[in-house]
Amino acid sequence: MNFIVKHKPVFYLLQYTWGILLNAIGLIISLVLLISGHKPHKFGNGYYFTVGKNWGGLELGVCFLCGELNQSHHLLCHESGHGIQNIMWGPLFPFVIAIPSAIRYWYRRTHICKTAYDDIWFEGQATKLGEKYYGDC
Repeated sequence: MNFIVKHKPVFYLLQYTWGILLNAIGLIISLVLLISGHKPHKFGNGYYFTVGKNWGGLELGVCFLCGELNQSHHLLCHESGHGIQNIMWGPLFPFVIAIPSAIRYWYRRTHICKTAYDDIWFEGQATKLGEKYYGDC
């Protein structure tokens, strides 16, 4: 994985072939955000938009969204880690990681949870991948 993340042409080739499903959605959303005046910010191999105030993040392949009040380095690394997972899982990513992650996120926002956010494998893996490859950004 180190080779893929460090060599941007390979990274983007995989994102826009194997990981095209999520990136297609991300490109459409990015276009809408650009037209509506939102400015992208660079992080790692991708970019992100800030939308809304205080919420987590939403991974969309090469890009992701996060709240204006929640742009911590940890969150940026974590969401970028989901971008690496998109390369690993390809067309399965939305079903194996993205949808379960979204459901879990919203469940945790509406219920009291005693477990750490990264306790489930796909969230912990995203954080570890993001910190490994983008932690020093």
